[in-house]
Amino acid sequence: MRPGLHTVTEGRGLLFGGDYNPEQWPEHVWAEDAALMRAAGVNLVTVGVFSWGRLEPSPGERDFAWLDRVLELMHGAGVAVDLATPTASPPPWLGHRWPETLPVDESGTTLWYGARNQWCPSSPVYRERSLAITTALAERYAGHPAVVMWHVGNEYGQVCHCDLSAAHFRRWLRARYRELDALNEAWGTTFWSQHYSDWDEILPPRTAPYIVNPSQRLDWARFCSDALLAQFTAERDVLRAHSPDKPITTNYMGFFKPVDYFAWAPEQDVISNDWYPDPADPRFPARAALTHDLMRSLAGGRPWMLMEQAAGAVNWRPHNLPKPPGQLRLESFQAVARGADGLCYFQWRQSAFGAERFHSAMLPLAGPDTAAHDEVRAHGRELHALSDVAGTTVRASVALLHDWHSWWAAEERARPSDRLSVTEQLTDYYHPLWQRGVTVDVARPSSELTPYRLVIAPQLFLLDEAGAAALTGFVRSGGVLVVGPFSGIADARGHLYTGRFPAPLREVLGVSGEAWRPADRAVHCSWRDETGFTPTSFTARDWTETLRADGAEVIATFDADGGPAVTRHEFGAGVAWYVGTLPSAAALSELTARFLADAGVAGVLPDLPEDVEAVARGDLLFLLNHGDGTVSVPFDGDAVDVLTGSPLRNGATLAPRGVAILRQHAGTGTAGPATR
Repeated sequence: MRPGLHTVTEGRGLLFGGDYNPEQWPEHVWAEDAALMRAAGVNLVTVGVFSWGRLEPSPGERDFAWLDRVLELMHGAGVAVDLATPTASPPPWLGHRWPETLPVDESGTTLWYGARNQWCPSSPVYRERSLAITTALAERYAGHPAVVMWHVGNEYGQVCHCDLSAAHFRRWLRARYRELDALNEAWGTTFWSQHYSDWDEILPPRTAPYIVNPSQRLDWARFCSDALLAQFTAERDVLRAHSPDKPITTNYMGFFKPVDYFAWAPEQDVISNDWYPDPADPRFPARAALTHDLMRSLAGGRPWMLMEQAAGAVNWRPHNLPKPPGQLRLESFQAVARGADGLCYFQWRQSAFGAERFHSAMLPLAGPDTAAHDEVRAHGRELHALSDVAGTTVRASVALLHDWHSWWAAEERARPSDRLSVTEQLTDYYHPLWQRGVTVDVARPSSELTPYRLVIAPQLFLLDEAGAAALTGFVRSGGVLVVGPFSGIADARGHLYTGRFPAPLREVLGVSGEAWRPADRAVHCSWRDETGFTPTSFTARDWTETLRADGAEVIATFDADGGPAVTRHEFGAGVAWYVGTLPSAAALSELTARFLADAGVAGVLPDLPEDVEAVARGDLLFLLNHGDGTVSVPFDGDAVDVLTGSPLRNGATLAPRGVAILRQHAGTGTAGPATR
């Protein structure tokens, strides 16, 4: 059995810390850092992410003495280390001596050193040099008592269009299609005279006079994700060979389009994520919850780790809003509520120079005698008191479907409307579930769906026959399925199905369409009288479809043509809904209540106040107030707030950005049973 996050949390409880970059500071500062970490309750730091130039100042030269001293200092302070391979940002000597390691964009422009991430995933020289420094680290530190976990690279997302990448892409295509005729068929190269007569004619998508073949671009997206994964697994395998007892991770970036995390997740021992919500976005609490649910789902329901978040403002938006007092704590507990066993920040000590010198940190430049660091220390004490939470899990009876391949295909150029955004549609459908305290997993159509009573597919533009059969079987067996617009349109090649849409789902949905009709003004719709919706009409935006009910009950119609806008179809032992537009938030909330009623699913608490999030994890109920006002949250029975030790009866009062974590007495309340 492979080691996992439990290997690290055992004896430590919840992990608390951040990226530590001691190479940016004189050595006399390190002892102060160790003492302040100990005082703040820090028990894990990530070291070495961007230290390649310090560890290998010139090709083949090694300088590990400083890292030896850092690891000994951390171990002496009781702070465990997540030791990183420094391969995310090569030193200038690599690009200077071997310019073929530098990435090239679609236009043929070389992206030079002087920032970070300047490497080509297909470069043999980069692979050789990155594995050499990884091997040297593994040989030296595999048995070091401070090192409890390995961290490979950082925020993978590099894309390169150079000739080396072109050759790699052709090898990938040969493995996928075997024969050139099969590739020509898959890419539909009879269109625009794009037929390939030799493998060497094939290039990555590069700047062209007009729209590049969408099927070619779909395969390119698949290749780029796979090429990065190959680099990750190459470094991972070196580390595993030297320290099979220590888990290995790399940090994701939420719903990050270039990398298929469903394909990556089985290849690592610990799922970890970087999350930097935009405080100017009114839906950021729900987006955060959705992203955390994605990470928990990628971890197979097991605990995961928040590897990076900001203690205050970031530096890379045009206007960087600070976090108000209490926001750091609130966002951290939100991640814990949704399955995180590690809460780490970028970074421990704020940089005084470099591109991120205005990015906040756990220890600001103003020093430890600051309100910001006081908040960090107080939160560290709270997390230490919650050590029993580590290892407990979160249960969900609703799945939200997402597929990276469909995302890539759906947002190509030359589609009916670029106002259809896959992630916005996901958020639209997630938000009313979040408001009701309904916990959600994120799954693919090919996932095992039997644990769920309600499955929602906000948009699955690309859906193969196997995925459609799985969804049909889910409904036939008694599940409730909801499908949003522009779904079931294309096959795995990106070719559109012929006939009425959504071709592979017509039977289960009992509805079919003949035309997509984007709208440039508000879309007015009416509920059928017999459905009992009030008010009797609603508005939608941007999108309509010309639909026909083929056995489904029409729930709502488009006022413009009287055709179906929302349908409900009883199929087998289950129910399938189709929503052919983008309803307003109020209308989608009303619909969500019907979806949940059909599935027999309820939130962990009824009638949650606005902006209050409720999540059950193990035998604890987390209540989080994302609003600016004090609110009362009613519940039945007696409970204890484990953060304060205060007994509560029939409700809790939450201050602005306040948190309560309730353990309810046996036989009362709504929090679920503890599971591990």
